[in-house]
Amino acid sequence: MAEFLQTGLGTALLIAAQCLLVIAFVMISLLFLVYGDRKIWAAVQMRRGPNVVGAFGLLQSVADALKYVVKEVVVPAGADRPVFFLAPMLSFVLAMIAWAVVPFSDGWVLSDINVAILYVFAISSLEVYGVIMGGWASNSKYPFLGSLRSAAQMISYEVSLGLIIIGIIISTGSMNFGDIVRAQDTGWGLFGWYWLPHLPMVALFFISALAETNRPPFDLPEAESELVAGYQVEYSATPFLLFMAGEYIAIFLMCALISLLFFGGWLSPIPGLPDGALWMVAKMAFFFFMFAMVKAIVPRYRYDQLMRIGWKVFLPLSLAWVVIVAFLAKYEVLGGLWARWTIGG
Repeated sequence: MAEFLQTGLGTALLIAAQCLLVIAFVMISLLFLVYGDRKIWAAVQMRRGPNVVGAFGLLQSVADALKYVVKEVVVPAGADRPVFFLAPMLSFVLAMIAWAVVPFSDGWVLSDINVAILYVFAISSLEVYGVIMGGWASNSKYPFLGSLRSAAQMISYEVSLGLIIIGIIISTGSMNFGDIVRAQDTGWGLFGWYWLPHLPMVALFFISALAETNRPPFDLPEAESELVAGYQVEYSATPFLLFMAGEYIAIFLMCALISLLFFGGWLSPIPGLPDGALWMVAKMAFFFFMFAMVKAIVPRYRYDQLMRIGWKVFLPLSLAWVVIVAFLAKYEVLGGLWARWTIGG
């Protein structure tokens, strides 16, 4: 068996199996994420939420997915059909392939590349094309204007996310997610993770992730409070399902990034307890719970407020933090707290 896996065909089958394993994990998680999102929202509003289909309503997400699949796909008259169908497929595929560089434990990663952060940002930058294509191909003014609004929002907050991550890169001296997690393995448990030295940026990263993934209170791209707007207003059935699945997958990816960059990834929060993938999954689930709570309790922002926060508040703060971290790392302040590359990180 070992000899077969070293052949070209064996390597191809092994890579395909690993890819299918990651895809299965993400897609199964997606069903429970949608269920959990609805249940948390219902609990905050003191109602029951999904509770009919399956035990405790656990199969509600499966029923909803089947409903979208069997519905008729309606294409607006005059729409650019190839682009109209390519847009949701692009959004879904790009959200999925970003998981190729996400490690779930030490060595548990599809592609352990040294520029993993650049890869994720390249993929997330391309996701804006799915939104623009969907709005333009619908042959309607409302989706087109909604797609431009969405593109402006996503680009604005990508800048802040990138600058915040630069501070992590300076502290670690690497763009590999595995190296970033290992740099946080100081033997102090959760107090050795990057959330403490980079504390001001944790909140900024979380809020920027909400805006980047179009989550409330920054869900202006969907325009749920408006009658006819948003880049996906002309979509129905399976294409709409692909847009929604891509959005939730991107949200789950942001939960993984927060866990890896600031909260130790697969590391145990208590010294002495074994590390492992379960810690990583638990942290991702916790941060999705935080995403869901924000959706339930924070009122929606106006679009001008959203853009003002991104460009006039988050951008200057994150840029200033890059300079501060560079200074702290250069002079190894507090024994190299911000310079983990000097202590074996």
